Amino acid sequence: MFSLFKKFKDGLAKTFSAIAAKTHGLFGGRKIDAASLEELEEALYTADFGVETTVEVLEEIKTAYRNDPNLKGQQAAAIGAAVLRRVLAGSEGKLELGADVGRVPSLDTLRGEGTPPTKNPIVICMIGVNGSGKTTTTAKLAHKLKNDGQSVIVAACDTFRAAAVEQLKSWTDRLQIELVSSHAGADSAAVAFDAWRAAKARGHDWLIVDTAGRLHTKSNLMEELAKIRRVLQKNDPAAPQHRWLVVDGSLGANSIEQAKVFHQSFGLTGLIVTKLDGTSRGGALVGIYRQLKIPIYFIGLGEQPDDLQPFSIENYARAVFGLES
Repeated sequence: MFSLFKKFKDGLAKTFSAIAAKTHGLFGGRKIDAASLEELEEALYTADFGVETTVEVLEEIKTAYRNDPNLKGQQAAAIGAAVLRRVLAGSEGKLELGADVGRVPSLDTLRGEGTPPTKNPIVICMIGVNGSGKTTTTAKLAHKLKNDGQSVIVAACDTFRAAAVEQLKSWTDRLQIELVSSHAGADSAAVAFDAWRAAKARGHDWLIVDTAGRLHTKSNLMEELAKIRRVLQKNDPAAPQHRWLVVDGSLGANSIEQAKVFHQSFGLTGLIVTKLDGTSRGGALVGIYRQLKIPIYFIGLGEQPDDLQPFSIENYARAVFGLES
């Protein structure tokens, strides 16, 4: 637990450091006063926590301060973390593992007749604009599932951008993960179809589909995503079981509008927030969840494969306010 919290603490260090700098070390033991409350308000806005969350944090700290004029910064930090726990309640996406999750055996199998068929793979479609970290995150997610004892195949369906296929191939070769790909400009839906058939034939538990992040127009991109979905459903009406948007955490509140567009067009089931280690605007994650109420499955806390971590409300809330585990 300590090592996992340390990943959150290190990965969100820029956000906490920015808050601490603007409040002149408030959380280091300094007593609360009117000036420090103003500094904290500015710091929370700068970190992109948004109006609603900032107001809630400040109101609760002010109430505590009225009741105890000797209130110290560490106590204020604990109050802030408690507000985040409440605001983010229900936001942790839980990915069930196991070869039989979400799968239904045939009637013959239930009756004990015949050989059990190969089960359908569970499909995760990775969606997001170019630059969000989608392709790299696809490889890291496959790596995590593999380390959790799952068998995984990845489909390189961002055929619009030749570099995306090469980037994904480089990652999957490095992590020894099976990849289905084609040439640049190939029909991405056809690649998804072939990958599903390969995953089925080889008995893989999961298929992760890396989709395009940009086409000539937004409508073309949405149609491309819809086409991939239709083709997958020809093989399995339940696919894709997961439709996750990968958003760049460093974009701050701008990510909210991006998420809304994809959600309206594709019906998102989850979020992955990346690049939180490289930004002081880690509060944007809260605003995205408040607006859309889509569960957050993973967050990106660094460049290494193991830096993609399941989202934890507790670890996040404590890390951004500089509390220990």
